[in-house]
Amino acid sequence: MNFLESIKKRAKAADKTIVLPETDDIRTLKAADMILREGIAKIILIGSRNTILSKADSLDLSKAIFIDPADYTEMETLSAKLADLRKEKGMTPEEAADLLKKDALYLGCMLVKEGIADGMVAGAVNSTANVMRASLQILKTAPGVKLVSSFFIMVVPDCSYGENGVFLFSDSGLVQNPNAEELAAIAQSAAASFRKLVSAEPKVAMLSHSTKGSAKHPDVDKVTEALRLAKEAAPDLLLDGEFQLDAAIVPEIGRQKAPGSPIAGTANVLVFPDLDSGNIGYKLVERLAKAEAYGPITQGIAKPVNDLSRGCTAEDIVGVAAITAVQAITE
Repeated sequence: MNFLESIKKRAKAADKTIVLPETDDIRTLKAADMILREGIAKIILIGSRNTILSKADSLDLSKAIFIDPADYTEMETLSAKLADLRKEKGMTPEEAADLLKKDALYLGCMLVKEGIADGMVAGAVNSTANVMRASLQILKTAPGVKLVSSFFIMVVPDCSYGENGVFLFSDSGLVQNPNAEELAAIAQSAAASFRKLVSAEPKVAMLSHSTKGSAKHPDVDKVTEALRLAKEAAPDLLLDGEFQLDAAIVPEIGRQKAPGSPIAGTANVLVFPDLDSGNIGYKLVERLAKAEAYGPITQGIAKPVNDLSRGCTAEDIVGVAAITAVQAITE
């Protein structure tokens, strides 16, 4: 069973509800049809039922839950709660009501906040900034988490490295140039994400152009300080660095360059020093190794909200919705 099949199976068993707010886009409606037919999750679609069904044409959305801001019975309650959440910014109940009627991202996040939905998937139409703004203003960060970051699950065919070819790359989509404290937080979040989605023990490598002091530079110092902070915060985590990529994932090179390291040569979670290297790295592996890349998936939000590429397919939305449903599982 491949990674996505495993995720879909777990999502089906979890029976979560995912809100898809971008119902003007046919890819969202096609994805909703597939999700409902496969039984991956319950689906909430935001908008006029008649308008959505007219656009859907022959798609089967009969099992979807439709929430129309124009006549949803809980709008007043949600507006009052949103106004309370944003009162320090001066938002009134009237302004909150207007925002929820006009912006499906904010309504979707309020549905997640209030437990009406378990997670949200958007970004086929909206920018990452818009999706993240709504989720952070309403849901905020998870307890004990210092920042929201992202990751890709990379599934590399015919590969013995990592977790039988499965890796988590972070951050490859969101945090531009994390400082040492932020990098440490990303490492901890990435480990938790790997454990939840891959169901295996994370082995976290802090990547650099240096291995164990082989180069001297402030960029290396940042990674070593991040390593120290992460170990201090999570002493039981299998975590080490700083590593060049080959020392992190190739056993013989790991033994040579970092003898005595608990994870050298066996890492399955790769923490990149900045967004440039993380984004370049995942795209190289995707294109040259013909890997499957699932992401960017968000980590660190109090409840799962995930952003899509605006070039995504309906099948991509289905996969992200399944991952979001698994993220919503509470142990």
